[in-house]
Amino acid sequence: MKITDYYRLPAFAIVACTLVASAVGAVQSDNVKTTFQTGREWRPTIDNRADAVMVYGVGGNPSDRRSANGNSLEDRVKGWKDRGYTVHFMTGIAWGEYQDYFTGKWDGKWHLDEGQVTQRGDTLWHGHLVPYIVPSMNFLDYMKEKHVKRVIDAGVDAIFMEEPEFWARSGYSDAFKREWKEYYGTDWQPQHESPEATYLANKLKYHLYLRALDEVFTYAKEYGKSLGRDIKCYVPTHSLVNYSQWQIVSPEASLASLPCVDGYIAQVWTGTSREPNFYGGKYKERVFETAFLEYGSMESMTAPTGRKMFFLTDPIEDRAKDWDDYKRNYQATFTAQLLYPGVANYEVMPWPERVYEGLYRVGKGSDERTRIPRFYSTQMQVMINALNNMPEVENVLNGSHGIGVLMGNSLMFQCFPEHAGYDDPQLSNFYGMALPLVKRGVPMQTVHIENLGVPTSLENVKVLVMTYSNMKPLDPQAHEYLADWVNKGGTLMFVGSDKDPFQTVSEWWSTGDNHYSAPSQHLFSLMGMDQNAGEGKYQVGKGSVCVMRNDPKDHILNENGEEAYIKTLSALYDAATGKGAPEFKNNFVLERGPYTIASVMDESVSDAPLTLSGAYIDLFDPTLPVRNEVTLPLGTQTLLVDLANVANPKEAQVLASSFRASDEQREKKSYSFIAKSPIDTDGIARVLLPKQPKTVTVDGQNVYDAGVWDKNTNTYLITFDNTPDGHAVTFNW
Repeated sequence: MKITDYYRLPAFAIVACTLVASAVGAVQSDNVKTTFQTGREWRPTIDNRADAVMVYGVGGNPSDRRSANGNSLEDRVKGWKDRGYTVHFMTGIAWGEYQDYFTGKWDGKWHLDEGQVTQRGDTLWHGHLVPYIVPSMNFLDYMKEKHVKRVIDAGVDAIFMEEPEFWARSGYSDAFKREWKEYYGTDWQPQHESPEATYLANKLKYHLYLRALDEVFTYAKEYGKSLGRDIKCYVPTHSLVNYSQWQIVSPEASLASLPCVDGYIAQVWTGTSREPNFYGGKYKERVFETAFLEYGSMESMTAPTGRKMFFLTDPIEDRAKDWDDYKRNYQATFTAQLLYPGVANYEVMPWPERVYEGLYRVGKGSDERTRIPRFYSTQMQVMINALNNMPEVENVLNGSHGIGVLMGNSLMFQCFPEHAGYDDPQLSNFYGMALPLVKRGVPMQTVHIENLGVPTSLENVKVLVMTYSNMKPLDPQAHEYLADWVNKGGTLMFVGSDKDPFQTVSEWWSTGDNHYSAPSQHLFSLMGMDQNAGEGKYQVGKGSVCVMRNDPKDHILNENGEEAYIKTLSALYDAATGKGAPEFKNNFVLERGPYTIASVMDESVSDAPLTLSGAYIDLFDPTLPVRNEVTLPLGTQTLLVDLANVANPKEAQVLASSFRASDEQREKKSYSFIAKSPIDTDGIARVLLPKQPKTVTVDGQNVYDAGVWDKNTNTYLITFDNTPDGHAVTFNW
């Protein structure tokens, strides 16, 4: 198969290729559970003790003028390896320190015309002489030769190519026009002139970064193989929710179809999740709920494929805020990621140099700036060390399961510009299906239309909600899978007026032997329904279809706009499950091994706080107190160690700490370990012991204090100044 033929495969044919590839050779796993990215050399202030480090860029991070500090890639790799880290490599595929390519130092030709350009003729820049790139084949040859080969030669065995991003508002450069001619065989069309031109432009943008990653990663694997090494390749990418809302086009779900892609990092953090949305007619930030949906879209995108997934959180964000803002929103996003118990790999932070060494406001409206406060760095490191131990479990969130919301990559194709006066403000057609459920504490799941060919994608779904007001099916086979699922007993809820202008594009449903004016007509006809089915419920085989003829955005752009939607959906859920209406509540709670994770939402069905009773260590409190009762007000979250669920409760162990413990030794009357963490931070741990200790030594010095022994829980609270060189800690009883 020619490479160009592969890219023109229908979406579901690509999924079929994935299944074949998986059958031939499953994606291999590694021992890395936690990682982080940095453009800097090893320094004691940023040594956060994750399993791995992703050294950023051959020339460093283009957003950081001090990145690399004159240290070569090879020196940076060696410095981190010498400190015991597994070392990987990360760089951007859509932007980076590639000035030697754009200014002609690589091949003698200037390539600044290969930047992404808007209708006004403006190049979209990521930094000085760092444009967002139209990834030509020539650029990809440069990436292979000057970057990929070099990092593999430097001893790196895993490559992370981040953020394959093509801005929806771009698509006017000569480079893009050349790619259009090559791909479609016709002259370029300005995307602002018609919905069809917009749709075609965004499909091409999608294709170009699918091709780019396939080319670069295939080369990396083949070159590594020639050296007798197995090179892993990962894509750190924003969620489909965020890219659609930020009006960016990226390959997203289709990347999992490439045999050369081993996994993803879900780039979700305060900066993406604080993007405002509508609910109850109010436009504001809803950080926890948005993060919950972002992580969910990434989890559901990859779970059926078996690819490895890391979830990212960031203790701060790109925008200059204050430490209280960072802490509050970090807790929200951090909690949201933990509510997906099938994912247990994490990027614990990007840019530790920014987190530990950056200067930010001490409070809202203040001009005083300081490094991260000790209380926040302590709490943050406790949370990170929880990630090092976070188990993957089969437990599920509290609440009514079985409701899915369909989404697809073509969400990104309709986000810019507007046509014929139809708008979808802040992705409201998606949020209009999902937010009314999340706000009621219903653990709904997103389902990717690209994955419908994988049997597991709908195995836990009883009622599937969908619309074509914000996306379109890229392949008719999607409808065959949906029709088959409904005929076998599934319940489909279609919400849409089919009046958006993208219904009219020349696609498979309106070309060839098909003459449908909307893709839903093909779906309804396939299920034996009137192709123009009006509002109502229809029996289809053993299942049913419910049609609502409004657009989902109506549910959230207006106060109480979701009432009819929720009433109808509740009745469908009862009929599909026999369990009555879904349980509505204002919280999510999950137990993961010894950890209890909870969030309480505002704008919900109750204003009552959530109270948990037991014996808990509060990991959001840097003093690691033991609490018998934890009460969560509206809009807050918690992460707890439940002492009743600790494995091997008679065994000495660190239950929570702001350092990473290693080299543990357990004897009949002693317990010891090495504690490592960055300098200029506070070390604290609550340690479970069989008996009250007689001595506690740190580097041979007795620091025992009877006052910090908690006899009710058999835990000792130890504190000291952290160091990356490690303290030797010993308990004797």
